[in-house]
Amino acid sequence: MNATGQNESAPAAARPVVWTVVNSAVGPLLLAATDEGLVAVAFHATDPVRDGILARLGSRFGAGPVEAPDAPLLAEARRQLADYFAGRRRDFELPLDWSLITGFHREVLRELAAGVPYGAVVGYGELARRVGQPGAAQAVGAAMGSNPLPVVVPCHRVVERDGGIGGFGGGLETKRKLLALEGVLPEPLF
Repeated sequence: MNATGQNESAPAAARPVVWTVVNSAVGPLLLAATDEGLVAVAFHATDPVRDGILARLGSRFGAGPVEAPDAPLLAEARRQLADYFAGRRRDFELPLDWSLITGFHREVLRELAAGVPYGAVVGYGELARRVGQPGAAQAVGAAMGSNPLPVVVPCHRVVERDGGIGGFGGGLETKRKLLALEGVLPEPLF
């Protein structure tokens, strides 16, 4: 027991999570939200991928996620993503729940979201410099790989210093499609 008489090992109250899967120009995306905001976007949301993500979210938030495609935040996220993929939207205006990412990774992803606009790219090293850690390019890469909100927090806009495309959790073809959509790369020929 702590000084307030509460058991210190008691779990935090469960937080509800709602989710849906939407089709997009880069395949099915799983969207999940808490009462604070959009908490996850996941590529390749086939049944096995979806089930794994939902299990992790349930474990993290203490309650099984509930499918709710008409939940207001998910409906708005669906609308904004559809507009983005149709070329009608350049910026997302959604509340975000950053609770799945902490520390340096959160700092890097927030800088990315705020400081790298549609149609622009930034190098891993430059992004590290922007957050005051000029020698942390590899750590920036790790932050991109752990981004729980890809597309909305545009990790596809981070590239290698020598002009290489770099890695991407959604796969290189997905990264190429997103960069082509934003006019950074030519549309793939096939």
